[in-house]
Amino acid sequence: MNNNKVSNPKTKVPQTNKMNDKDYITAMLSLEKSMLKNYAVSLTEASNDDLYNDYYDMFDDVANMQREIYNLMFKKGWYELETADENKINQKINMLTGELAQLESNNEKN
Repeated sequence: MNNNKVSNPKTKVPQTNKMNDKDYITAMLSLEKSMLKNYAVSLTEASNDDLYNDYYDMFDDVANMQREIYNLMFKKGWYELETADENKINQKINMLTGELAQLESNNEKN
């Protein structure tokens, strides 16, 4: 295993031209991610509080399902993470800190 990768041992699946468990769960994860994006847009465009609350409840349910699918895929070794280089993390922190300061400065001017 590569030192900068974090994963569990892979659960074997049949290598055929038919969909296997990994294929199905990968498709489900992609669908859940897409649904989350669509619900996020719906939340920003909801025309009243009741509609917003309904969308929010659905968004929350889908987010929880997406997380469960991700956790299952990681447990089965079908989802691999990469450790981030400390320099890259620090660069990102510095960039975001600068952007936040700029936003705060712009907000104070308004």
